[in-house]
Amino acid sequence: MVIETKVNKNNQTNIPIAYIKKFNIKPGDLMIWEENSDGKIIVSFRKRLTFKDLMGSGTIKTPTNAIKLEKELYK
Repeated sequence: MVIETKVNKNNQTNIPIAYIKKFNIKPGDLMIWEENSDGKIIVSFRKRLTFKDLMGSGTIKTPTNAIKLEKELYK
């Protein structure tokens, strides 16, 4: 599938609705722009991780306070 979009004067463009639906793109998600060895641009999407997404994903030996850490993170 080939879809064209126009770049406006602020160097912004729209993501086609077909891709928004296919990849479940939401505000705050990241677009990764990568140039391959042939000079072609590859665009991929990644969900922006929040502190809540990361909570419980790791372990440490020192006792911590998750609420205090979250407050410090979002200062």
